[in-house]
Amino acid sequence: MPDLNHEPIHLGLGATASVQPPFTGQPEWYMAYGERNASDGAEGRLVTMHRFDTSWDVWEVHPHGSEVVLCTEGEITLTQRKGGPDGPEIVTTLTPGEYAINEPNDWHTADVDGPATALFITAGLGTENHPRNSDDPTDS
Repeated sequence: MPDLNHEPIHLGLGATASVQPPFTGQPEWYMAYGERNASDGAEGRLVTMHRFDTSWDVWEVHPHGSEVVLCTEGEITLTQRKGGPDGPEIVTTLTPGEYAINEPNDWHTADVDGPATALFITAGLGTENHPRNSDDPTDS
């Protein structure tokens, strides 16, 4: 059976769902995902589950749609910059069963103090990442 921790799902047009190749987390995987599912455009959604033992080392943004982050284990502190890198900062701590929504253009990152797992439903088209080396998400 497919395992969401390793094999994401793409939710596409026409209420379709397709298992994706094993997730590597590398930029090449995301590029290939975009090519495989390009015909779904901004309406396609990537469904993944990730376990974190350390805080993220990047800021991330999804310009073409919302992302749902659902904590399933542990505790995740999500930091969002609402509407862009200079927007107001919102910090939310999620525990199992709680979720947050990253709206389009909300730069976001996450911190964990111990092992945590989250389910992500992402509008992946146009996703950008920048190193988390400053308070400015776009400063790389």
